[in-house]
Amino acid sequence: MIYKILGIIILVAIAIQFIPYGNEHTNPPVVSEPIWDSPTTEALFSRACLNCHSNETQWPWYSNIAPMSWLVQSDVNEGRDIFNVSMWGVQKKNKGDEAAKEVREGEMPPWYYLIPHSEAKLSDNETKVLIKGLLSTFGKEKGKNVQKENND
Repeated sequence: MIYKILGIIILVAIAIQFIPYGNEHTNPPVVSEPIWDSPTTEALFSRACLNCHSNETQWPWYSNIAPMSWLVQSDVNEGRDIFNVSMWGVQKKNKGDEAAKEVREGEMPPWYYLIPHSEAKLSDNETKVLIKGLLSTFGKEKGKNVQKENND
């Protein structure tokens, strides 16, 4: 009986690899970026937020294996849709004014992201510095705060 259950689990694990979601792994071009208030804010943001909130995602090995690939793809899609620093001033729904609030409330980065990405875990002081920098950089959605535009 145990071998039958184990066999079914293995078959399901193999079968879900063929579901066509979670393997896109695209990084569209960077169109524009914000003018960061400081290099420190940019570095902290890069460490803790860039993978999901930009077009510069580093796709880890487990992003190729379902069902983890589904979670990673969904998180990146949602992160880019809500707040994407690679589309700053271009993407209509960029909610930069909410970034500091999400970090302050402990919603970002999500706890489950920190498990495989220990570098994204910020100290209390780093968190305070990032919040202050996000408020200074984005304030109330500084959409015109654009550093770089690529017209390729």
